[in-house]
Amino acid sequence: MRINGVDFTSAPGRRKPLIVLGCTLSGDSLRVEDSETLTDFGGFEDFLQRRGPWVCGMDFPFGQPRSLLSALGWSEKWEGYVGEVGRLPKEEFEERIRADMAKRPAGSKWRYRLADRRSGSSSAMMLFRVPVGKMFYQGAPRLLASGVRVEPCRRNGDARVAVEAYPAVVARRFLGRTAYKRDAAPDTPERRSARQKLLAGLESAVLSNIYGLKLEMDARWREEFVGDPSADALDSLLCAVQAAWAYEKRDENYGVPPECDPDEGWILDPALLDD
Repeated sequence: MRINGVDFTSAPGRRKPLIVLGCTLSGDSLRVEDSETLTDFGGFEDFLQRRGPWVCGMDFPFGQPRSLLSALGWSEKWEGYVGEVGRLPKEEFEERIRADMAKRPAGSKWRYRLADRRSGSSSAMMLFRVPVGKMFYQGAPRLLASGVRVEPCRRNGDARVAVEAYPAVVARRFLGRTAYKRDAAPDTPERRSARQKLLAGLESAVLSNIYGLKLEMDARWREEFVGDPSADALDSLLCAVQAAWAYEKRDENYGVPPECDPDEGWILDPALLDD
């Protein structure tokens, strides 16, 4: 089975492309095979149209909190409100988010999905720092237009399956809150060491115990995952791990629990089943 992981960004370009990591899942073995960089959203749209079957973990929120949909008067169904968002200019989408925040009391500006709270992620509305709201704006309408199956938002039976991933959930199992990527700061020996520790954890029995997977890769991949201070490809690998786990849980709703609101979306990881 083809398993992909995508480290997403709201503004892809040559300096910060979308990284697509391709793997093959055979039995319980997930083998890293290839990667590619997409420097614009046209490349992402082309990727979504590739013939299935495949499952891809993508690092951006597929949906928004239901309370936000009600507050803004948007459709309650995923296809409806994502379609509405896709017709809005970017500036208007962001202004509507800010207008909702302005009406809310200090300390409660952000609304959260259940998946956000369980994973410890930012609100899917966030427009700065890690601007996942902007990622939603760029990503979700493209998923809608592509016709892919979107778990759990649109179960249309398509052989191309998109699942929402969040690499930090995997990384925290091995590193806690230790930083492992450069972001805006220079790389350091400590962060390189953290990437080495994370990769060692992924190749240990711990991954099999938690995700039911064994990770395989050539030495050149280890060098790339450890040597790249941005950790973009490493994050794509973490997305692929979550996608592979979800595929193995396909007979159990891809690992989506019954308490999930499918129109909000869900982050696919066993850690979110613990509560």
